[in-house]
Amino acid sequence: MAERQPLRVLCLAGFRQSERGFREKTGALRKALRGRAELVCLSGPHPVAEVAGPEGVEPDSGPCPPEEQPRGWWFSEEEADVFSALEEPTVCRGLEEALETVAQALNKLGPFDGLLGFSQGAALAAFVCALGQTGDLRFPLPRFIILVSGFCPRGLGLKEPILHSTLSLPSLHVFGDTDRVIPSQESIQLASQFPGAITLTHSGGHFIPAAACQRQAYLKFLDQFAE
Repeated sequence: MAERQPLRVLCLAGFRQSERGFREKTGALRKALRGRAELVCLSGPHPVAEVAGPEGVEPDSGPCPPEEQPRGWWFSEEEADVFSALEEPTVCRGLEEALETVAQALNKLGPFDGLLGFSQGAALAAFVCALGQTGDLRFPLPRFIILVSGFCPRGLGLKEPILHSTLSLPSLHVFGDTDRVIPSQESIQLASQFPGAITLTHSGGHFIPAAACQRQAYLKFLDQFAE
């Protein structure tokens, strides 16, 4: 019997996460899914200054290597490099570069079986799937999507493709009961756009859970796609 190949999953980081930092944050999940899924991490195209912000990140001193540079997918103000998930933005500055970054990763690093997104990356992953469903050839629909601390992105042209149609692909939605960055109702609203969505809740906050009970839920979800 041929050995089962692990599923390949493109993972989109959250706002103000570096590529290295996101790999570290997904380390427990990577270990939990060893042999079942290969996680390929991708951070946003836009550098974000290391200043104190809503997520409590403190300033650092001096330049850092590219893989350690905090990054984001898009900004919600014209002048400032900031992002607020819960307020209507004045702009979605940098969104087209974000989409192109994902498109290039799918083309050059793929093929991928699924998408995983965390926080802003989850909102982007849902938007990418909405675009793919409407015929955008840059974004072929994956076999599945996993959205952690996800939310429906706000802003003209972002929310409509998701809220005005159902997203017809298997989905797992993971969120914390005490998440103060992305309240659970935001993730529930996003999940409602996916028919047959599976939800996995945990008692913690804004992170990717990978304890034993969550590991079983991830594996049960992924095993339906194993060949």
